[in-house]
Amino acid sequence: MVVVWRAVYVETTTAPALSTDADTVVIGVFDGEPPQVDEAREQVEALLDSGEAKARFKHLALTHLQGRRLVLVGLGARDELDPERARVAAALVHRRARELGSQTVCWALPAGAGDEIAEGLVHGTLLAAYRFDRYKRGGGADDGDARPGLERLLISATTDVSGSVERAVIVATAQNRARDLGNRPPNDLTPTALGVYAAALAAERPALAVSVLGGDELRDLGMGLFAAVASGSDEDPRLITLSYRGAQDSDRRLALVGKAVTFDSGGLAIKPMAGMVDMKFDMMGGAAVIEAVAALADLEAPINVLGVVGATENMISGSAMRSGDILTALDGTTVEMNNADAEGRLVLGDCITYVRREGCDAIVDVATLTGGVVVALGSVYAGLMSNDDSLAGLVTACAQRTGELVWRLPLHPEYADMVKGRFAQITNRTERREASAITAAEFLHHFAGEVPWAHLDIAGVGDHGRQPYLDKGGTGFGVRLLTELALSF
Repeated sequence: MVVVWRAVYVETTTAPALSTDADTVVIGVFDGEPPQVDEAREQVEALLDSGEAKARFKHLALTHLQGRRLVLVGLGARDELDPERARVAAALVHRRARELGSQTVCWALPAGAGDEIAEGLVHGTLLAAYRFDRYKRGGGADDGDARPGLERLLISATTDVSGSVERAVIVATAQNRARDLGNRPPNDLTPTALGVYAAALAAERPALAVSVLGGDELRDLGMGLFAAVASGSDEDPRLITLSYRGAQDSDRRLALVGKAVTFDSGGLAIKPMAGMVDMKFDMMGGAAVIEAVAALADLEAPINVLGVVGATENMISGSAMRSGDILTALDGTTVEMNNADAEGRLVLGDCITYVRREGCDAIVDVATLTGGVVVALGSVYAGLMSNDDSLAGLVTACAQRTGELVWRLPLHPEYADMVKGRFAQITNRTERREASAITAAEFLHHFAGEVPWAHLDIAGVGDHGRQPYLDKGGTGFGVRLLTELALSF
């Protein structure tokens, strides 16, 4: 048994689903196959024959048997069932179960389905169960429904899937924590507060070591780009470092770098008012890195990981960076700052140099970086850019397995030429308004150099998820992907 977020208990059992004490039992139905149930076969077949139940993917039907609810969910063609479909189906079932006031739901793992499908069912249920009501007086639900939510989730399988289910619980809980971070308002989740949170997270996990540096220390280190972004705010920036060493017999280490601009006004290139309300989500890359490293520690993963998060606000004041300023990066690169709203690449540039100096075999950075990637890929894929085909292939494969999809965009010397500066070595604003997501990546490529590096631009997927198991607000995108990547590294 595993206790998870919001006191939901997740259990596995090899007993038939209908023999458990669940008040709601869920049976999946495939195209062209008889329902996989013995005790209620006639009743289930009658529902299918009448058309009330269908094998069509996402179709739900409800009946009652022996004083409990029986939910039939269409899973479509068997060969199309994958972990993402399992997540979606589980989320839709959870929504229906919540409407019914169910407290214990038991999923009958379809015959022939393996550990990945069990993980998907757990992910979909726990992510769909998420509610952010931290600031609602009375702590109530947002729809006036006072009925209790889900208390227990059972996975009934003919084989032991407890290891996979426990892993799924850890990862889904970490993703929900990342959503909590994103949904906290910017007057609460300041850079200082994020540093305190990371330190508290590490204090609960002996395998994690944490370091939190402030603005004076950043300036002393020579992180001129990062410090410039923070210069317009009264809030002190934080460089948050989480180190996890799970492979004692290896020095190989993966570096994860996250952008955590806890509020982005755009600086002197101020954003339109209509879009500024969502700028608290400009720290979702940093949230993903923090929670992925914590999940790896909880999993006792045999991998060494260095997580580095640059946390700051981008605000307006008399000390804010100005267009035309020449900044000096940690590695000595001079940067012509011509767009105060292209601040994320400045923070990440210094953070990437920092992890290179700390020593790492590969770097993956995650950031809500550009509107250009939203125009190119919408809210379905994150943008992937990389200087290493092998690393890019691994990221893509892990993304496919976890359902957090990426699409690779090209790097090219001509794109790199576009970020060359007129008065400094490089600029954070190109003169030509094209390929903006790629030129932002080329800016970061300058600091990554020849170290295998991949950049994930999550601007289109970091908030307001499109999947049924997500809702409006921070999505926690990247927690599943980064965890899988580290485990596969």
